[in-house]
Amino acid sequence: MMSSAQSHTLVSKLEALHCHFTWDPDLSKSLLFRCRDNLEDIGTLNGNPWLGHIYNLRGFIQFKLGFNEEAQQFFNKATESFNKMRNADEGPWLVVNYGNLAWLHHHLGDQAESEAYLSKVDALIIKYQSPSQEKLHPETYAEKAYTLIALKGDMKLATDYFQRAIKIQPDMLEWNSWHVLASVYASKHSSTGLEDEIFEKMRIAKEQDPENLFLAVHYLEQRAKRGERIEDEARELAREVLRSPVSSYSGFKTMLRIFRKYISVDESIDLAEEALKNHPDERYLKRCAAHRYQGSLFLDYSRPKKSMLDRAVSLLQEVTSLYPDSSLMRKIDLAKIYAQSHDGQAKAEQIYQELLESDLELLDKQMLYNNYAKYLNFQKQDRKESIRYHMKAAAIPQQSFFCENSIKVLEKVRDRGRDRMCREIREFLTNLQEP
Repeated sequence: MMSSAQSHTLVSKLEALHCHFTWDPDLSKSLLFRCRDNLEDIGTLNGNPWLGHIYNLRGFIQFKLGFNEEAQQFFNKATESFNKMRNADEGPWLVVNYGNLAWLHHHLGDQAESEAYLSKVDALIIKYQSPSQEKLHPETYAEKAYTLIALKGDMKLATDYFQRAIKIQPDMLEWNSWHVLASVYASKHSSTGLEDEIFEKMRIAKEQDPENLFLAVHYLEQRAKRGERIEDEARELAREVLRSPVSSYSGFKTMLRIFRKYISVDESIDLAEEALKNHPDERYLKRCAAHRYQGSLFLDYSRPKKSMLDRAVSLLQEVTSLYPDSSLMRKIDLAKIYAQSHDGQAKAEQIYQELLESDLELLDKQMLYNNYAKYLNFQKQDRKESIRYHMKAAAIPQQSFFCENSIKVLEKVRDRGRDRMCREIREFLTNLQEP
């Protein structure tokens, strides 16, 4: 049995590691489930250069969800995948993986095994020192960057980590490709759009990594955004995507968006249905198809066809059952679709009421209140109650798109000055700004 001094020393060593347990992203339970589902949808394709990183992250998520046995299985798979991909039995790519295993065994109470993995990490760091003055080895920077992207974290920071890794080790093809993708993601909400420099880097990355369909599809979308005619090329690339193994890294979701925005809504739906015909049991394709039908319904300002509504409802119901632990947004989407038809109003209200009565985390409550407020305003024409729910969303002390959106709605009502609740809204917003 370890003395308290030995235990303290062990914990200090563990805390000095660079791995998912020390990075420890602040994820709510609902976000953990969502990330787990997203990682599962990537698949386990042979030759995926990120498979070791994916297994490492899946192991950490399973640990956070309380599934220690599954966590260890994923960490072990990560070890195997890294070594197979690098064609070696050891290397600096295992520093994060062994750090995760050291932490896991510590939490399991197996301190001897934890110390053994700590020794392995120390040996790797000494043997494979970073070839530059950088604090971390490029393999660790790359995994840290990939983790941020997979968790939809700080994309600018992910870009920086990839840049550091590439500066030391410029010959890693997948690092260059994902560095460019991280730069694109970081520019997603930029008012000036994608910079010419990033666009040019994207073109070069695509030439250097011609087998990367995910990158090819995103590059095509950026070209379309710049006004290029890409219809024929999009149809040809879509054939390649359909022939590739099903994965969220095939670019299929983005391809559907390209078809909808730059070719036609009907062709985007035809493409989704063709994919489902080829792979009728793939939940990820059903998820993409449901999203495409839903988007088409909300784009069309005329009353949608019943057949379209029915297909959207059918797909969303199925997708909700296939992703049971991350289904809140899909249930809200289902309510939105029901609300588009007169005979679906009661079903929409029922879904919302069931969700309002359920036990949700704060961010999920915020998302629900914001969406329910819009439903009350546009479908129920209940302006007063809509404002109440926008206030509820804004009052939750969590920064999010839904919080900002509700605040903007309240500010617009206040600034117009015509609503009976203007005084109450002014007081509410003033109090909200106070520390």
